[in-house]
Amino acid sequence: MRWTLPNTLTALRLLAAPGVAVMFLYFSRPLADWFALLLFISAAVTDWFDGYIARTWSLESKLGAMLDPIADKAMVVIALMVIVGYSSMSPWLVLPATFILFREVFVSGLREFLGDTAGTLKVTKLAKWKTTFQMVAIAVLFAQGVFEHYLAVSVEGVPPEQVSAILSREAEDIHGLAWKEQGMLWAGYLGLTLLWIAASLTLITGWDYFVKAWPHLKDDT
Repeated sequence: MRWTLPNTLTALRLLAAPGVAVMFLYFSRPLADWFALLLFISAAVTDWFDGYIARTWSLESKLGAMLDPIADKAMVVIALMVIVGYSSMSPWLVLPATFILFREVFVSGLREFLGDTAGTLKVTKLAKWKTTFQMVAIAVLFAQGVFEHYLAVSVEGVPPEQVSAILSREAEDIHGLAWKEQGMLWAGYLGLTLLWIAASLTLITGWDYFVKAWPHLKDDT
């Protein structure tokens, strides 16, 4: 077993996965949203770097090949759990998150069952795009939480009719409510769109893996 720089980065990314959830236990919002966002982005960036370094410096190893997909799945699953848990449980968010979580469990189960023949389920380019869309979508949804809570702090103690007047441009916006609301709305729309794209790719790649695994699942007759 070689403990190389790529393996170290992968291990740090694996440790960062539960750290995203821990941020919400020890910090209040929106500070927790900021820390979770920065931690998630840092982990996502290392996902590219550790693979690039491993290929460029010929530092690929079995340990890295094992840890890398686990770290990716842990980051996505835990981050989605946090986002859904702190959301309004909108079906537009819960449904794609459910598709993604189901696929990850399903494919992991397939690989475990296939054992030595799991090599038939090699990661495809489409699966890599799926992971990219997931990472970007989750980062954008964390950013939505930042805008949402800065907006909530800004309107605290302000009469609802005044907030309505400010947002409708009928009163002076000295607290920056308009750009915070727009940031929240656009981050929400963009994040959900990317998450639905990721969910679609998730279902497509999950079906592709199932088709590839089917010959190994049939009983001998």
